[in-house]
Amino acid sequence: MSSTASQTKRKSMLSGDIVKQAIVQSFLKLNPVTMMKNPVMFVVEIGTFIVLLMTVLPGYFGTQDRIGFNLTVFLILLFTVLFANFAEALAEGRGKAQADSLKKSKQEIQANKVVGSGIKVVPSTELRKGDIVTVAQGEMIPGDGEVIEGLASVDESAITGESAPVIKEAGGDFSSVTGGTRVVSDAIRVRITSDPGESFIDRMISLVEGASRQKTPNEIALNTLLITLTLIFLIVVVTLKPIAGFVNVELDTAVLIALLVCLIPTTIGALLSAIGIAGMDRVTQFNVLAMSGKAVEAAGDINTIILDKTGTITFGNRMASEFIPVGGASTGEAATWAAVSSVKDETPEGRSVLELMKKQNLVYEASLAEGGEFIDFKAETRMSGIDLKDGRKVRKGAVDAVVRWVQEQGGTVPADLKANGDAIATEGGTPLAVAVDGKIYGLIYLKDTVKPGMKERFDTLRQMGIKTIMCTGDNPLTAATIAKEAGVDGFIAESKPEDKIAVIRKEQAEGKLVAMTGDGTNDAPALAQADVGLAMNSGTIAAKEAANMVDLDSDPSKIIEVVGIGKQLLMTRGALTTFSIANDIAKYFAIIPAMFMLAIPQMEALNIMKLGSPLSAVLSALIFNAVIIPLLIPLAMKGVKYRPMSSTKLLSRNLFVYGLGGVVVPFIGIKIIDLVVHVWI
Repeated sequence: MSSTASQTKRKSMLSGDIVKQAIVQSFLKLNPVTMMKNPVMFVVEIGTFIVLLMTVLPGYFGTQDRIGFNLTVFLILLFTVLFANFAEALAEGRGKAQADSLKKSKQEIQANKVVGSGIKVVPSTELRKGDIVTVAQGEMIPGDGEVIEGLASVDESAITGESAPVIKEAGGDFSSVTGGTRVVSDAIRVRITSDPGESFIDRMISLVEGASRQKTPNEIALNTLLITLTLIFLIVVVTLKPIAGFVNVELDTAVLIALLVCLIPTTIGALLSAIGIAGMDRVTQFNVLAMSGKAVEAAGDINTIILDKTGTITFGNRMASEFIPVGGASTGEAATWAAVSSVKDETPEGRSVLELMKKQNLVYEASLAEGGEFIDFKAETRMSGIDLKDGRKVRKGAVDAVVRWVQEQGGTVPADLKANGDAIATEGGTPLAVAVDGKIYGLIYLKDTVKPGMKERFDTLRQMGIKTIMCTGDNPLTAATIAKEAGVDGFIAESKPEDKIAVIRKEQAEGKLVAMTGDGTNDAPALAQADVGLAMNSGTIAAKEAANMVDLDSDPSKIIEVVGIGKQLLMTRGALTTFSIANDIAKYFAIIPAMFMLAIPQMEALNIMKLGSPLSAVLSALIFNAVIIPLLIPLAMKGVKYRPMSSTKLLSRNLFVYGLGGVVVPFIGIKIIDLVVHVWI
């Protein structure tokens, strides 16, 4: 996705409309049927309802003298539930905003369906899997499909946000097309691969809206823990009533409910669902469609990443890296004629020759090429070049092709040409010979260049404890050179599809989680075998169906960022869980002594916060419990900032920051609130 489109999308995620809708949903979610999906907050809602009855029916409960206190407790509890609902609704609203923008690209499209030997125009909703349609320049592709005939340039900006069109052609790894995109040149014939309601956009809308989001195994486990803690504290609070009676301390129901809400893990219970939805949302904002929350979580636990060399670690285009003179010529002469032959060459290789000249501070007379006739590269000649206006002919191309051309000109072949050419080829590079009339001046060493910053990115992954393995079809010598330059931990040379599956299974057999990227049909088995498979949107349908993530931008190196997002999700959940449980422990030791110190003077020693009274202690803790939820919503939405480090260091840091912080913050917060509340009551 372009940076502008990305910024626009992120800005829309924070619009006032989303906040307004979230506020409305906060009240609608008070429906008990909805609240039961969050057991912790459902317990809080039940307590809120009981206190409401005690407030409006004080005579029935014998609490006529506590109406003001009960009303205060009710309002605080109500806001606690509303804040929890608001966090979830806000996260869902961000996803729905993304879905709305996608729905704009999903519209009723007229399709040119092939029927027999003719064409029938039908609505796209009538198309079924297996139907064949034709799409010409300016027309919308009516559904997900595979190009079976022709070649065309397709504008996918409605899906990816990227303005540059992409080439789609029959056969190979770039035959997959998405419904709702537009053909901007030529025409293609497409076989529809999905029924109505099952298209790529339909699935994406459903996922980002949250309709298909299921709780992940980690979420379910944590939810079970929260329910267990809630039951334990429920038993503790219930048993406090007879204990209080034994020591002549009166505890009414409203106080016990307030105490229960303070002690159960309401903070993480309120934010747990929002954290999961926000994690999926962050992946989607990064233009990656995750088929499930489980895939995002798995990315956070990855131990090994399998990466293709071409297009992922390297640019995939062979670029000029060195000028090698032959036959007694100088480096300057070889470079000059290489540049002259490339002045009008718009291919990546031709442009790279001129860039190498600048990089090496070499100069040449550009005027030599003025008025000359450029000779395009042709498969038959395997050369390109320029015929200068002074009659000289300059050629650049495959060594054997240039040798034949020079010999036809009556020239001779330098004795050191073959040895230098073979040396380049042995290292996995491509030698291009440069000649003027009957003389060969030198060779251009073309090699696939490692993308800038890849070494630093792999160093970052290493700090995370993640091993990287590069797969390439290059010979072992070239593979080793690229691997060393890129900084990967290992490589597989002369790699075949079955080699990728073998290395994935080997890593998994050692108890490791593996991620890989791919775009071709031959990558599908490995993508399915990997714990996290990231398929390119530009790739084949087979690859996208086998993977559990699809990158709309078709950037293979994005798997590195996806892993970081997964780790951020796990870290956010872990950090806020730690903070929440630490909060509960602190509140327990803050409230209980204050409640019993009137009947048991010795407990005054445990009232280290010097809270004013039992009632002010309960209200202060209850208010703090309600206020901390909205204060943590931005952190749940944005995620805890992830810093690459080992698991041990990360755990220690979280325990110190969020564990210790979770103990200290409520002590300070409750004390400050108590100073105000004690005066008020």
